[in-house]
Amino acid sequence: MIILLHKPWGTLCQFSGGDGRLTLADHVPVPEVYPAGRLDQDSEGLLVLTDEPWFAHRLTHPRHGHLKRYQAQVEGEIAASAIRQFADGILLDGTPTRAATLAIIDPQPVWHPREKPIRFRRNVPTTWVEVSLREGRNRQVRRMLAAVGLPCLRLIRVEVAGLHLGTLEPGAFRRLDGQEVRALKTRLRT
Repeated sequence: MIILLHKPWGTLCQFSGGDGRLTLADHVPVPEVYPAGRLDQDSEGLLVLTDEPWFAHRLTHPRHGHLKRYQAQVEGEIAASAIRQFADGILLDGTPTRAATLAIIDPQPVWHPREKPIRFRRNVPTTWVEVSLREGRNRQVRRMLAAVGLPCLRLIRVEVAGLHLGTLEPGAFRRLDGQEVRALKTRLRT
């Protein structure tokens, strides 16, 4: 079974042990599934859940390098040098990242309001960008953006390995049907 969830902001990427905070169990009442990958508590968007260890490994192992796409609201304006740095790789913890892309989204996307509003500063512009990468280091997108002088205000994952968030509302999920599962597994095997 493969489930796509729109993980809302503030939800922990685990099914238990939330200590009063929201967990995946508050959104997905399906037993025996677990996340294939993670999103931190402050991030939103597409999270893939499965009951198949093979699929989870194939989707998340860095060796396979599946595309992940994010939309981020950042503080400041995007310089050409930041776009070049993403393409060249950015040094994180002494190791360069793989090449990634950073692009301005114009017009800005329209997302649902977040439960906790984004901080607003009258004299500091914000920009929406799209980040595409083929890695999954801890808080990598936020850290890469910070490294080029773009503090991340909001981060939403919109795609993983050809699976798209689409129109799922925050907290909503859907199971992939049999045809979608077969096509995905075929694509991941190649």
